[in-house]
Amino acid sequence: MARAEQTGRWKQRRRTRQDILAAAAELLKTGQKPSLEEIADAALVSRATAYRYFPNADALLVEAALEIDFPKIGDVLAGADDDPVRRVEKVDAALHRLIAENEVPMRLMIASALERGARGDLPVRQDRRTPMLKEALAPARASFKAADYDALIAALSLIVGPEAMIVFRDVLRLDDAEAARVRRWAIRALISAAS
Repeated sequence: MARAEQTGRWKQRRRTRQDILAAAAELLKTGQKPSLEEIADAALVSRATAYRYFPNADALLVEAALEIDFPKIGDVLAGADDDPVRRVEKVDAALHRLIAENEVPMRLMIASALERGARGDLPVRQDRRTPMLKEALAPARASFKAADYDALIAALSLIVGPEAMIVFRDVLRLDDAEAARVRRWAIRALISAAS
């Protein structure tokens, strides 16, 4: 059974949000700093719709800039063997590089998402890591029970990404090397537990 948030209207909102981000990213590639109205026009949505997803052009442009730099899964897994641990570690390493190179924009994106989420404006974030994790685990997919696979994807999503970086740095006060060691340990433990 599909989760409620993955059906119907939620999927349409997610697609609309992605269309707005893609339009902003394309405009940024031309060297412009577009207004929210220009981005809405390029995305073929109304200004009111664009404002429902992003409070202002700056919030949208921060996330759009990250969209441009987001690693492509084919590049991340190029030459990888079928070992699920090594494949997920490659995803983690690629996302960590993106996060480390864009820490301030990532923090601003999270702050904006938290603020919008507190007001009940959902969806507030684009899910980029789940498709990458699913692709990383694709060769080993048959070795997991359906429920264990779903739980594994959800658990891995907790330890790769900018939220984990904030926990490692701000809460646990770990340096990058120690945080990477903990993430690799967690990846191995989670995949082993799901197998």
